[in-house]
Amino acid sequence: MTIIASLLRAADLPDSPSARLDAELLLAAALGKSRSFLHTWPERIVPSEAALKFAEYLQRRRGGEPVAYILGQQGFWKLDLEVAPHTLIPRPDTELLVEAALERLPATPAKVLDLGTGSGAIALALASERPAWKVTAVDRVLEAVALAERNRQRLHLNNATVLSSHWFSALEGQRFQLIISNPPYIASADPHLVEGDVRFEPASALVAGVDGLDDLRLIVAQAPDYLETGGWLMLEHGYDQAHAVRDLLLIRGFEDVHSRTDLGGHERISLGRLPC
Repeated sequence: MTIIASLLRAADLPDSPSARLDAELLLAAALGKSRSFLHTWPERIVPSEAALKFAEYLQRRRGGEPVAYILGQQGFWKLDLEVAPHTLIPRPDTELLVEAALERLPATPAKVLDLGTGSGAIALALASERPAWKVTAVDRVLEAVALAERNRQRLHLNNATVLSSHWFSALEGQRFQLIISNPPYIASADPHLVEGDVRFEPASALVAGVDGLDDLRLIVAQAPDYLETGGWLMLEHGYDQAHAVRDLLLIRGFEDVHSRTDLGGHERISLGRLPC
């Protein structure tokens, strides 16, 4: 007879700050219950089918596969999103982009563009908070477009549209009050690419040339052609790239250029406004 408390004690995941949380998330999913159920009923018997499913999940996690991919879902902002291995896993630090966008633009009608949307996390968070905004989310990976569209439909966010586009390629003639993006920004030789959860995420959504700035350069260079005067460009980047990204924005003629720090105290996003 196996009970919840003993299964969690025997989980034997690699030692990390999230090991206990990972085990709880996986067991709760195997049981079809919430994490609070595990704490409320630690002596409940685990059905054999659920125990076998938990063992399978643990084996995948011991191999390094991210919990989000094992379960096929991840929380972001106030949303529960479907995720899959052809998109990045939404991370809490990216919520800083959502916060900055909500602060800069009022709740009145506006056109917003999310470049490289992946699972749709940023676009759908904005659409959920600002019903008057028309949010366009684009990605060049067709599987990501389909995934973001499934999330959009499931969340009933009719003020968002998901399109296939390689950056601005399908947006000719359109203008936006805000362009926002979490593009690839890791250097091709960065050793972190073969460590931890990142090993399982798509390289196309991570790597951007020798210095990690290739896609950021392209977005900054082309964004003014798609922004309304006075519109904002907001970009996530690496913890050590803020100075370089601010320089790109300034050289391209943006004003009010500045960066904001993430939960770890690193300058993680940079933004600028197109002159009026």
